[in-house]
Amino acid sequence: MKIGIANDVAMAAEALRRVVASTAEHQVVWIARTGVEAVRLCAENRPDLVLMDLNMPELDGVEATRRIMEQSPCAILVVTGRPQDSVNQVFRALGAGALDVTATPMLQGKADGATELLAKIRTMDKLIRHSGGNQSMQPRSPTAAPEPRDPGITRLVAIGASTGGPVAVSKILAGWAPPPGCAIVVVQHIDENFADHFARWLGEQLTIPVRVIDDGDGLCHGVVLVAKSNDHLVLDKDYRLGYDAAPRDYAYRPSVDVFFRCVARHFRGDAVGVLLTGMGRDGAEGLLAMRQAGHTTIAQDQATSAVYGMPRAAVELDAAQMVLPLDKIGPMLRSTTGSRS
Repeated sequence: MKIGIANDVAMAAEALRRVVASTAEHQVVWIARTGVEAVRLCAENRPDLVLMDLNMPELDGVEATRRIMEQSPCAILVVTGRPQDSVNQVFRALGAGALDVTATPMLQGKADGATELLAKIRTMDKLIRHSGGNQSMQPRSPTAAPEPRDPGITRLVAIGASTGGPVAVSKILAGWAPPPGCAIVVVQHIDENFADHFARWLGEQLTIPVRVIDDGDGLCHGVVLVAKSNDHLVLDKDYRLGYDAAPRDYAYRPSVDVFFRCVARHFRGDAVGVLLTGMGRDGAEGLLAMRQAGHTTIAQDQATSAVYGMPRAAVELDAAQMVLPLDKIGPMLRSTTGSRS
């Protein structure tokens, strides 16, 4: 892959360059010292992947990500000193279109930092190739946890998202108090090391609690349940949730397709499948399975998607009964499932 580095700290940029240069299959095509320079270099020589720092002069990594995704979109991996200390910035960057986040090897104080970064880059490479390259990333148009295994679950809202997903999920669920008997499950493409941070951040945006799913948990109402593993979230006939490594060669982890197919196969009540912004095709076939099982299916429209990949694939398969802008999806969920008075 052709890789661009955006980092104003000379030692950090050099560390990243050396990690990339240590492999034969990747090359650094440019190094930007400011966010403005990163936006310009992406337009002049678009790489396959940008390693984006959060804190840079002139333009920070969040705004640089947003402008790159609007003007010359490509895969972006946030690489910053201590991601856990910049949770709000990280999720703003993910909402603007970054795919994932990891720590800068030289700053995290772990001997395997370079190995972790290279593993992330390999994952990005799989995603890009599986999605048909960066050409497929079109610019946008301008509290206490409830008791597990609630036996009274009769409705399920299943949400799948990737690039730009954290902000999209928070917007469609903001201000909503689902009625008794309605469970909400979110499958967001995010590394398991950051899933807990995602759940805490999402909980700060919503009026109902959010928690990650442990293996063996059951569907329950009054809380947003979030997948937390790089393995795939599954649902069985008894409404137990768990994780499965198979299919092991699937680039998208956790897979929206895997969970949506489980919902189609096992959920006996009324379910709504929502496929939000994201790169690639994950979730489209699962959404189709849900529609064929008689459930309601919704895809986000192109104008409001950070990357119109996953929703586009669903539309092409005729998997979505409704294709809606982001600000219409929340009201549709309320009208479909109701609200707690």
